[in-house]
Amino acid sequence: MKFQIELAPAARSQFHALSAFDRGKIRDAIDRYLATDPTQESKSRIKRLRDLKRPQYRLRVDDLRVFYDVDQRMVNILGITAKAHAEEWLREKGEDS
Repeated sequence: MKFQIELAPAARSQFHALSAFDRGKIRDAIDRYLATDPTQESKSRIKRLRDLKRPQYRLRVDDLRVFYDVDQRMVNILGITAKAHAEEWLREKGEDS
């Protein structure tokens, strides 16, 4: 059973600000990993974020990071940012547990 994918308004803006090539990579990764098993952690691709209530997970797509939460059959993408800005994004948008 597939998960429903929803982009928060900020994530939608970040997605559209990417180049067409990067949008394609993100779209493919979302379809491949998040739509089928978004909580399946791997050594490098999907990571559960510790000590944070929100976002719960991070998906690595080359030098981009997709931060998201999972609730039952829904994946809510909260942000998409470059690796270089990921720590800053988490400090600003992340919620401690």
